[in-house]
Amino acid sequence: QVQLGESGGGLVQAGGSLRLSCRASGRTFSRYTMAWFRQAPGKEREFVTAITWSENTYYADSVKGRFTISRDNGKNMVYLQMNSLKPEDTGVYYCAAQYGSTWSVSRFDYWGQGTQVTVSS
Repeated sequence: QVQLGESGGGLVQAGGSLRLSCRASGRTFSRYTMAWFRQAPGKEREFVTAITWSENTYYADSVKGRFTISRDNGKNMVYLQMNSLKPEDTGVYYCAAQYGSTWSVSRFDYWGQGTQVTVSS
């Protein structure tokens, strides 16, 4: 099992940047595919980005070129660097984990409590 905890959310103006962090427990962190999802008010939770244990990365079209996911297996950390933020990026951002390198958006088993990101226009 793995437990996840996000930090780094806040209020930022459009065009600004934020860096989210996710700390994971567990000794097999490096074997997990890690991801970020977000949920805007009144909308369903949506996939943002994922990184496999071998550091292959995947992005939703809406964030390509603006967001960067990375991981530090030695520290059990995952990061989300968000640049050129837009008001539509506003939402609660969740860190998620799925065991293995073959992953599916629908099969993330472990979730953090979320961190709020608000982008003002």
